[in-house]
Amino acid sequence: MNISFKNKIALVTGGGRGIGKKIIEDLLSRDCKVINLTRTIKKKSEKENLINIKCDLGNLKDVKKKINILKKKKINPDIIINNVGGNLNITNPFSSTSEWKKVYELNFFNSIEINNFFIKNMQKKKWGRICYISSISALEQQGTPQYCSAKASVNAYVRSVGRYVAKDGIIITSVMPGAIFTEGGYWNIKKNRDFRSYKKYMTERMAIGRIGKVDEISNFVIFLCSEKSSFAVGSSFLVDGGQGKTFYPNI
Repeated sequence: MNISFKNKIALVTGGGRGIGKKIIEDLLSRDCKVINLTRTIKKKSEKENLINIKCDLGNLKDVKKKINILKKKKINPDIIINNVGGNLNITNPFSSTSEWKKVYELNFFNSIEINNFFIKNMQKKKWGRICYISSISALEQQGTPQYCSAKASVNAYVRSVGRYVAKDGIIITSVMPGAIFTEGGYWNIKKNRDFRSYKKYMTERMAIGRIGKVDEISNFVIFLCSEKSSFAVGSSFLVDGGQGKTFYPNI
């Protein structure tokens, strides 16, 4: 499938590593100009058509500040990929509402600030794509309660707000990855520290018998951000290698 993003601008959050980094690489390879909002900028980018902007995506004040920088430069993305996420090591199910809010700000609230600002321009152009990297955790207990709840909110947002902008040519979607291997990520650490447990999980839980690859998520995202996703209004897609309990034969 030939997909080009020539003359398009994409904004990606958390593209410093893992899935986000691969998405950026795939966008650039298809002639897209990319703005990367991330807290992990190791060195100045030498890649053509890539602008890295350091941003604390868990801090709404900083997010607004960086949006205003783009506003002043009259940069309006055609594509937004809300990729950043994590549980911030907040694991107590009975933690304070302020702790819950921190997780929500990182996984959800920052994206609303970004979307609300740029959707207006997409509506004027009658075209736009907004894609979330949600999680299998949105559907079942595959993480902390705070993280699961935030990702479930993402999916609800996609389904509901997606209807409001569909007639303007704006398609809002989400991808729900399962276990994906990223350098320095959870499954990388798990494999190195406890290979027996890791292998057991791959054999007993993953229907495909292995962990996912970042390009298997990125390929999905590239399609959803293209012209070809025009009928996927407010849709969320589970891409988990059969990890979810929905597919587990003994549950």
